[in-house]
Amino acid sequence: MGIILWIVFGALVGWIANLVVGGRERQRQGCLVSVLVGVVGAALGGFIYRLATGEQQHFEFDFPSFGVAILGAIVLLLVLRLVSAATTSRRDRDRW
Repeated sequence: MGIILWIVFGALVGWIANLVVGGRERQRQGCLVSVLVGVVGAALGGFIYRLATGEQQHFEFDFPSFGVAILGAIVLLLVLRLVSAATTSRRDRDRW
């Protein structure tokens, strides 16, 4: 896949994952962050797919790859939000 297709793929995946996860951070996420979440989520989804099935996932612009990438991006967003929430609560606790 060319770099332009990766950017488009990543933007779509990041945007859809952000819609699924929702929350108040959804409004603050820009296009560049959506692309990064989509591309990193695709890599994470491929890694999870390989761990679960033992097969290598070859990313092409098709629906199975799109689904794996979206699941990986959702996992990534959920982990990032958990870390962010833990950091925020710890910072608030330390302030008092």
